[in-house]
Amino acid sequence: MDMQTKYASAPARAPRSDAPERIATGRFSIFLSLLLLIAALRLVALAANGTDLYMDEAQYWAWSRELALGYFSKPPLIAWIIHGTTAVCGDGEACIRLPSVILHSMTAALIYGIAARLYSGKVAFWSGLGYALLPAVSLSSGIISTDVPLLAAWALALLAFAGLMQKPTMRDTALLALALGLGLNAKYAMAYFVLCAAIYFALAPEHRVRLKGSHLWLALAGGMALIAPNILWNAANGFVTFAHTAENANWRGVPFHPEKAAEFLLAQFGVFGPILFGTLLVVVWRAARHPADLSSSDKLLLAFSIPVLVAVTAQGLISRAHANWAAPAYVAAIVLVTAAMIRNRDWAWMRTSLALHVALALGIGLATWQAGRFALPGVGDPFARTLGNRALAEELRRELTTAAQRGMPIGSVLTEDRELAAALAYYARDVAVPSLSWRGAAAPRSYFEMTRPYTPSAPTPVLLVSANRNSPVTKSFSRISAENSWLIPAGEHATRTVFFSLLERKGEP
Repeated sequence: MDMQTKYASAPARAPRSDAPERIATGRFSIFLSLLLLIAALRLVALAANGTDLYMDEAQYWAWSRELALGYFSKPPLIAWIIHGTTAVCGDGEACIRLPSVILHSMTAALIYGIAARLYSGKVAFWSGLGYALLPAVSLSSGIISTDVPLLAAWALALLAFAGLMQKPTMRDTALLALALGLGLNAKYAMAYFVLCAAIYFALAPEHRVRLKGSHLWLALAGGMALIAPNILWNAANGFVTFAHTAENANWRGVPFHPEKAAEFLLAQFGVFGPILFGTLLVVVWRAARHPADLSSSDKLLLAFSIPVLVAVTAQGLISRAHANWAAPAYVAAIVLVTAAMIRNRDWAWMRTSLALHVALALGIGLATWQAGRFALPGVGDPFARTLGNRALAEELRRELTTAAQRGMPIGSVLTEDRELAAALAYYARDVAVPSLSWRGAAAPRSYFEMTRPYTPSAPTPVLLVSANRNSPVTKSFSRISAENSWLIPAGEHATRTVFFSLLERKGEP
């Protein structure tokens, strides 16, 4: 094979170097300035965001009002973070979502450090900037979700792990322990990190000597110590979070859904960007053909990206897989793809990708500013599901006031699904009447059913707020004293119908 053919078929990567070049102060200053500019623009977008908190966001806020070591569907870190930011700047939607902008900026800076440690300052600059402008990051910066702290923890863990592979130190050991613990307390998907590390050692026998030392094992023990309180909380609460996670995986029914796996993979072109994800597939294909040409850095990044994508694709085959479930893969993937493009001098593709992502970021910011004021052909209002909760709370207040004026003050507000319970928990937080959740089964199906279940001792009369005209909940009561339905505007292009029913319990006069 001649040199030209060998170069064309070799995996695209940056030049080999076991001692990455010193981070150029000027380059890092420019990167930091751009990162701060992006963050500032996203803060403006948060202030102008016209969407209501969607179900999960409102639920996380409700968790933050009652700090605990665990919650029904997730570990506790997201609630602690929201508690901290709202204590400083209040309970407005922008403040609740503020940690996303801060944490994504921190993740971009950590990715800069990863790339500088593994490759060069040039790769670091474009990797960090590339992450900050990823389509998924631009979208995620306008909401609060458990993926945001997970990605920051994953990036910190990967930076520390890379350092331990080069020269074990107690500093990187402590950072890895902290990152593993924080990541697990953000989302149990952090456990993928240990799987990826095992795959890396299988790919890089030259670094298996690190398994004979104490640093990695101390880091793992430290991470487990930090998640131990959550495990103990789960043990005291019937392992409710673990059970919900298993239920969310939904390993039931026909165990083969190729259309779901294909849907997930196609979605990754939107999550990571069409050019970047296409390049990633090419890099993987070349690496599979010529594994001997991979450096330790290449192997490290492949090991901490591709297994996550494969695992979630397999989950899609078995049941279903949401587009964001493989998000941790892109911490390593952005560095790998950037190094490949720089090595192959694919600057035109890189500039096109960045320009596309900048345009998407601006488009997302403008769209959220105009949320509810436009509709897309064939799609309708893309924000319909994130609008109407504020109006719903206003209708509830009107119903409570009307009932009080008629001499029948409401004793309890009752909901039967998590979406309405979360919406009212936040947007009707000033309402003094207790809001309860109907538990239709022995085991709770949500945080609200677990912590605020309706019981026969609840104050009466009961006002049921439901999305169902003929809610089965009404069968447990003796009489419906009054019933109203309201069309709740969800922007200018969509509505939601909500039913209010005044219920009296069996046995009451």
